[in-house]
Amino acid sequence: MLGVLVISGEYSTGMIRSSLMAVPRRLPVLWAKIGVFAAVTFLTMLIATLISFYSVQPIVTHVCVGLGAMLRNTAGGIATFAGLLFVLPGISAILPSSVNNAVSPYLPLNAGTTVASHSFDNSHHLATWAGFAVFCAYAAAAIAGASLVMLRRDA
Repeated sequence: MLGVLVISGEYSTGMIRSSLMAVPRRLPVLWAKIGVFAAVTFLTMLIATLISFYSVQPIVTHVCVGLGAMLRNTAGGIATFAGLLFVLPGISAILPSSVNNAVSPYLPLNAGTTVASHSFDNSHHLATWAGFAVFCAYAAAAIAGASLVMLRRDA
């Protein structure tokens, strides 16, 4: 959408005429707009990605360590993590809407998403701090489960 707005905004206001008068050949104007848009988008997304990665990493790491300690199997731990975060929301989406609306906000991915989002597709979601608390509860449950398994099983 931003890519469309970069060029169409100038056409709708008529400001494109100033750009084309300064540089009569059209392709250099297009390449310059693409270059500036790509650079600004890249820098913005790089900063947002780094902030997001380093904010979520402590919580997700605890969940993953907990799953790995409970299952004691690399493939099983990764598959369980992927299933909880990516498969379970898809499965809940095919359930009847009343069940989906009741369960969906409490799934790990949806609870974590409430922390990073300000607009949602539907009204069935947790508040920001409630989503954060549910996501942290998943991490705490994974660590508690791992602790229990490590106390009861041999290496």
